[in-house]
Amino acid sequence: MAQHRRGLRPAAALAFAAVPLGFLAVFFAWPVAAIVRLGFGSGAAGVLRVLGEGATWRLVGFTLAQAAASTAVAVLAGLPVAFLLARVPGSALVRVAVLVPFVLPTVVVGLAFKALLPDGGVVAIVLANAFFNVAVVARTVGGLWAHVDRRAEDAARALGASRWRAFTSVTLPALTPALGSAAAVVFLFCATSFGVVLLLGGARHRTLETEIYLRTVELLDLPGAAALSLVQFLAVVGVLVVGAVARRRRENALSLRGQAETVRRPRGGEWVAAGLGYAVVVLLVVPIVTLVVRSFAGGTAGYEALAGTGFRGSLQVTGLEAALNSVRVATDATLLALVLGVLASVALVTLGRSRVRPGVVEAVDTALMLPLGVSAVTVGFGYLVTLDALPGDLRTSAALVPLAQALVVTPLVVRTLLPVLRSVDERLRQAAATLGAGPWRVWREVDVPLAGRSLLASAAFGYVVALGEFGATSFLVRPDTATLPVVIGRLVARPGELNNQMAYAACTLLMGVTVVIALLVERLRVRGVGEF
Repeated sequence: MAQHRRGLRPAAALAFAAVPLGFLAVFFAWPVAAIVRLGFGSGAAGVLRVLGEGATWRLVGFTLAQAAASTAVAVLAGLPVAFLLARVPGSALVRVAVLVPFVLPTVVVGLAFKALLPDGGVVAIVLANAFFNVAVVARTVGGLWAHVDRRAEDAARALGASRWRAFTSVTLPALTPALGSAAAVVFLFCATSFGVVLLLGGARHRTLETEIYLRTVELLDLPGAAALSLVQFLAVVGVLVVGAVARRRRENALSLRGQAETVRRPRGGEWVAAGLGYAVVVLLVVPIVTLVVRSFAGGTAGYEALAGTGFRGSLQVTGLEAALNSVRVATDATLLALVLGVLASVALVTLGRSRVRPGVVEAVDTALMLPLGVSAVTVGFGYLVTLDALPGDLRTSAALVPLAQALVVTPLVVRTLLPVLRSVDERLRQAAATLGAGPWRVWREVDVPLAGRSLLASAAFGYVVALGEFGATSFLVRPDTATLPVVIGRLVARPGELNNQMAYAACTLLMGVTVVIALLVERLRVRGVGEF
């Protein structure tokens, strides 16, 4: 009776989990399996040959190494920014500033860093990937940091611990669940980075993602692409399993007991962390400013061409139409991902608190993260191969792009929301149940208020990810419904100074749309919508 009163029953949780898992099976597992089967159907000998080559495992090594280095840089840079978001007043502009890099198409960021570091190479790749993902660390960790009770840290300080000792022994362990979640997402984003590696690595430095694209699109080597997709898939599963086990063990140690802590001006050594945070924000702005300046290098010619009928004739949409397409598709993808992500998070939390074996919970959690680690090229081609079998032939439907984008956004929603839901103090839920609240009211009165800010953060994250998604969208979108990232990619690939100016103008337009949306979300959060 007590278990029933404290929360949802395991049967209801399994029903919740069935929805996102069913979506994953139809729109991820089936298309990817079809491409792998197609590759093996051309002859297993070709697949085995690729797996036996030393070059394949050098690709694997470089892919994992650059992803690990990029993740380390993003975490180190994101921590002081997370401190700003959680503990320093007046951080609205900081929230917006860290979101903008996250939405930029990879091809544009690659060009920006190539302008800053003309020789490219490994350092440029690592810095560009970290530039993308500082926002993941800052927003995910900052959302949890805002809830961490300061009193334990103050007690450590009162007992003689230095500020650094108090942080490493009290605050940092409390932040570990969010750090683990953010690091897992960043690692997968960096391991599957495409445009950045393609532009900055050139022929010298290739990853599994760029090699899969090369073999699929240019060489038509489906057995080779299938073999590399299989290697990529197995590597991702291994990373997810290790990360999930470590993350789950540490999440049990954290407990959220109330609303977010009140922000205040930094004191003493906290100014060092705040200063580092502002320095990171400034560094994030440099490539953005470079792009805006480049868009006006030829005056307003790029903007005029972007809005003109000549632009429509070459790409079938104007810049404004492409922006509206991006907003519409991102809205649909985010709403779908929020539904799937919330259902998945509630199911995982409920199953974790029941007698269900931990391995089952970890398996579901890992399955939800898999789309982040599989090539967008593989998924896009898989859709074209399989979805004609569904009623209505979704290959020609406008819903195809939001479905593909929701695959990427849903894991981000789960990784942002799940640590907070798992960390809610069970005593609060027991107290509510003792006072007569049923399972649904316990969730509404206890869990939802504590997780509200994280839910809003996940919505903002999801929206900007969908706005800037390029890989799968470039394969699936129709010419007359092209989004801004697709338009930018096509313009960058065309020769001529005017095309470059239009590309930079389109990128500036995309950043403008992102800033407006981020400011609206921040305004809602400040007014209390995020607090419920």
